[in-house]
Amino acid sequence: MAEFDWNNLRAFLAVARTGRLTAAAARLRADHATVSRHIGALEGSLKARLFDRSPTGYSLTPQGERLLATAEQIEALTLTASSEVRGADLSVSGTVRIGAPEGFGSYFLAPRLAALAEAHPDLEIELVAIPGVLSLSKREADIAVALSRPREGRLVARKLTDYSLSLYGAPSYLEARPPLTTRADMSAHRFIGYIEDLLYAPELDYMDAPDAQIAVQLRSSNLIAQLRAACAGAGLCVLPDFIAASEPGLLRVLPGQVGLTRSFWLLTHADLKGLARVRAVADFITGAVQAARSELQGAAPAR
Repeated sequence: MAEFDWNNLRAFLAVARTGRLTAAAARLRADHATVSRHIGALEGSLKARLFDRSPTGYSLTPQGERLLATAEQIEALTLTASSEVRGADLSVSGTVRIGAPEGFGSYFLAPRLAALAEAHPDLEIELVAIPGVLSLSKREADIAVALSRPREGRLVARKLTDYSLSLYGAPSYLEARPPLTTRADMSAHRFIGYIEDLLYAPELDYMDAPDAQIAVQLRSSNLIAQLRAACAGAGLCVLPDFIAASEPGLLRVLPGQVGLTRSFWLLTHADLKGLARVRAVADFITGAVQAARSELQGAAPAR
């Protein structure tokens, strides 16, 4: 290219990652006409078509796929240079987006973010707590908390902790149903669980009990919806103990007989791990988890 314009490449990356002009424009805080103009200018300078346009969005052409890897390398270099030149090691500022499972994000992380904001007044924190996984490669988040270690991608993974889950029910439900004294008794009860074909991680498949015939009558893709249904007496539900502990209206059933262990992992993209703001948030999450490890790992007492 005779004249290189970084803004054209930023627009290309945003459209490649989102697949739509409007979504890319929102990410860049620009209007879609400006983004379209940058894409057109980049294609003109390269004399290549980078996207196939369709009513459903933008998809990369083979030429676009080849450019993507180089564009991400350039992006990583600019981020590193910006961090070093601005003395980012001395001042933590800018935006960091955290992606997390809805239970961990809403019940564990959100109440602790005030301390992070107080420690870094120039830091803007975005918490996306959803029943799903955000892509760090597509820059949907800067940091992600996941249920397993990734097997591919340029990601840096750190195990945060194991956490425990148990079986819970509301007194109104338990009093109206047959007693629960053994695992075999579960076959006479109604369960609340995930929608199987909407599971975003295999670690959420809790209903494998070869010694009992479990009937899941109410399903939701959202953990908090399951929690609220259990509190209302809709049935038995497998819940993380650190979440159930905040609900005095739930009783843990079959303690010592029914229990699961899962893990939380902290993920960052290799290109972003050196940024001071990303390091600060990652270190904060790690420290918060370490301080609450007994809460996360220890089963709540039966009430």
